[in-house]
Amino acid sequence: MKLSVNIKKQLRDFTLTADFSCEENMISVLGSSGAGKSMLLKCIAGIEKADSGKILLGERVLFDSEKKINLPPQKRKVGYLFQNYAVFPNMTVEENVSCVAKDKSKVSFYLEKLSLAGKEKCFPKNLSGGELQRLALARLLSSEPEVLLFDEPFSALDNHLKTELELMLLSLVEEKKCPSILVTHDRNEAFRLCKKIAVMEKGSLSPLTERNVFFENPSSLAAAKLSGCKNFTSIIWKNSTTAFARDWGMDVHFKNPVKDYEKKKYAAFRAHYFLQGLSAEEENTFSCKVERVVEDTFSFMIYFREGKIFPENASSLSPSLLCWEVPKENWTSVEKAIKEDRLFAKLDALKIMLLEK
Repeated sequence: MKLSVNIKKQLRDFTLTADFSCEENMISVLGSSGAGKSMLLKCIAGIEKADSGKILLGERVLFDSEKKINLPPQKRKVGYLFQNYAVFPNMTVEENVSCVAKDKSKVSFYLEKLSLAGKEKCFPKNLSGGELQRLALARLLSSEPEVLLFDEPFSALDNHLKTELELMLLSLVEEKKCPSILVTHDRNEAFRLCKKIAVMEKGSLSPLTERNVFFENPSSLAAAKLSGCKNFTSIIWKNSTTAFARDWGMDVHFKNPVKDYEKKKYAAFRAHYFLQGLSAEEENTFSCKVERVVEDTFSFMIYFREGKIFPENASSLSPSLLCWEVPKENWTSVEKAIKEDRLFAKLDALKIMLLEK
């Protein structure tokens, strides 16, 4: 069954615009807080009404502004897992599921399926975070929806519970074989759970992209930031193989001419792609003025600026702070270079991402 969404809704600060479809798989809508992600789900579920457009589920029309069709939530067959779980605090686990179950005889089946057997008479206040999440999932599944919507479902869980419930969610979605949408601001979560990702920025939803393409070749500056990239600069092209990076204070050279180079307004570079250079005279190499080193679990994060004289046509009076992530197994030579004040960070030109917007 196919879910097709093509809607617009005017919000206070922007217009929500979405045009996409999904079938028997889960897609991710990735975006920062306040981008309009939850509003999109509410429009699909019928909790909010779009201003214009259509929402179709197979042959069923859930919403059509021209034909004045707007099915209420209870008739849409859409399951919605809220951020705060939305369980009834005055009902037991069993009652919470029973009150929404389409087939009351299957309540025990869903409780056992979600590992809640033995908790039937417990109230939500007596459940752990993971149990509350499973209760919300049991409620959702017992209503036998034809679409599954997940609104930041793991944001309040610790890493251990998160992993456990992600695996459970993957199994449930594969079993249901229905259109499913995961809203999140966590890029790793989106990558693990979904094969296709769309970015929402100020209400505008980008086209769905294969997850590997999304991370390797983001379509915009916003997408690159959401994908976890930490280093950005606006650029001024000198020719098809050379651009001045205004925020980094240096020329960036490419081995081959860049197609439609004048359309590319920004460059981005991932922190873990830096190489240790031999000198500042090497092409695409920073002379690092190290500001801070932060030790992470499996790596060191070096925050540095370009140490050479900053050109007059740069975007500010001083170069922006860049981030270089060094795996701990490679740290010895880098640490030595920092102590000797001769650390050089080299850009691999093939891994520089060029962005139009």
